Amino acid sequence: MPVHRKSPLSLLQVRPLRRLLERERPDILHIRSRVPGWIAWLAWRGMNQAKRAHFVSTVHGFNSVNFFSAIMTRGERVIAVSDSIRDYIRQNYPKVRAEIIHVIPRGIEPGDYAREFQPESVWLIEWKKALPQLASRRVLTLPGRITRLKGHEDFLKLIKALVEAGEPVHGLIVGGAHERKQGYLDEIKSLVQQLGVANHVTFTGHRADLREILAVSDVVFSLSTQPESFGRTTLEALALGRPVVAYDHGGVGEQLRAVFPSGCVPLRDEAALLRTARRILAGSETPGPIPPAYTLEAMCAATLDTYAELLRNG
Repeated sequence: MPVHRKSPLSLLQVRPLRRLLERERPDILHIRSRVPGWIAWLAWRGMNQAKRAHFVSTVHGFNSVNFFSAIMTRGERVIAVSDSIRDYIRQNYPKVRAEIIHVIPRGIEPGDYAREFQPESVWLIEWKKALPQLASRRVLTLPGRITRLKGHEDFLKLIKALVEAGEPVHGLIVGGAHERKQGYLDEIKSLVQQLGVANHVTFTGHRADLREILAVSDVVFSLSTQPESFGRTTLEALALGRPVVAYDHGGVGEQLRAVFPSGCVPLRDEAALLRTARRILAGSETPGPIPPAYTLEAMCAATLDTYAELLRNG
């Protein structure tokens, strides 16, 4: 059902969804996004209370605080993907009772991101052939979509400072740009020229082999100037044993404090960012083990426990 479209016409899906719920009679109705959330809630609200499903929501991001976003806090249980999101809910939606908020971090499959993982030899050959500029360089990677607030400017300034300090580094910006973000991509590429680091930065565009790229990176960065609700790519890099340098806020800050606290940097502190990057490049620091709570198995189990609790309590 097209419940995802951000259009008033999506409200036409309320009655069909209600009929579906009445026919299938699920135990749980779980919303994870705002437009589908409103459609689901309106359908659910009009049902017989004795027969309808329990209503659960997950807050995935620091959405703007308004009536539209408030739908994500209307669950009988509200799942927050990090402590930062839990605090955000409690600060901005004080009517939500603290006891119904369950913190369940997004998880990764440890077997897919094992510390001993190595890309296949065929991949490595193709990688080196496609990017010969990485030879004899320390590879610094900033993964993520090309969009404002992801810290591209700070990353490029860091590359410039490291090059000027004599560090043999090359920066990889890994991620594609939506057609609406092409103007920003042009800005970033222009900044590369202005800073004089064109020979030290490569834009890879969208890649389907991010795991392999993270595995061959010397340091991975997360420099979003707005806090990330969780930051799964950061967790994947840490699980692979890659040092991560990140601004100490949001879900990414939580991960680093738990796994690799020496990679934490105060927000927008360029001097601290440079010091941290140089210290990690000069040493042999590696992340600690990933806490069990950050695994896919734990995430699924905690979510099912939330469902079971609602069903037990009727």
